[in-house]
Amino acid sequence: MFVDSHCHLDRLKQGPEALGETLQFARARGVEHFLCVCVSVNDYDAMLETVEQYDDVSVSCGVHPLHQDEACSYEELLAKASRDEVVAIGETGLDYFYSPESKDVQLTSFIDHIKVANETKKPLIIHTRDAREDTINLLREHKAEHTIGVLHCFTESLEMAQEAIELGFYISISGIVTFNSADELREVVKAIPLDRLLIETDSPWLAPVPHRGKQNQPGYVVEVAEFIAELKGVSVSELAKVTTDNFYTLFSLAAKSAQS
Repeated sequence: MFVDSHCHLDRLKQGPEALGETLQFARARGVEHFLCVCVSVNDYDAMLETVEQYDDVSVSCGVHPLHQDEACSYEELLAKASRDEVVAIGETGLDYFYSPESKDVQLTSFIDHIKVANETKKPLIIHTRDAREDTINLLREHKAEHTIGVLHCFTESLEMAQEAIELGFYISISGIVTFNSADELREVVKAIPLDRLLIETDSPWLAPVPHRGKQNQPGYVVEVAEFIAELKGVSVSELAKVTTDNFYTLFSLAAKSAQS
């Protein structure tokens, strides 16, 4: 069985009834759990309303680094993130590729998210692009011993992946790994230990080959898994089991939800 460790179900361009069909398609392909990731605290309640009827969907709470125009106070983030249904903090992080001009605001927001993760003892979901040094340095400076998380939709260097793993973090790979232009990423994925690997779609974006050009959806995490399994020389069933076990180890509150 597979898990889509990072998707944005509330951002899919479809109606509420179609979401049920989309999730059922994924379940029929062997996807047993979905983590719906928040990009704006302002949108959190609406996101939750979209997915709360589905027992196999967990949620996070946070502010994406590219949504700083929707930034919230530390107190508001803590209040929302402390709610029982929230299994993770984020997505948060730093993106100097698309928004270098908002660097200072991003840094403040990221530190707030790390502190909230420390206080709630919930894992971090981190978006990082062209910000390797600051991302790793802030994690080293502010994380507590118990604070772990994942660098999601990873496209950075093997060195950064190794530094994050040393800090107790996981690395999640999306459909980008299947793109023709992703030769360097494929070499990184080959070197990442299986016990630190997660898979995701980041849907509705980044549909893997052979679905490029379509709206991405959680069911396509199977193609991501199949591609990575071949890349690493393991069976699809082994890749599925390891990444699913890793998911429930990291997101232990999601594991409790799945077992209830």
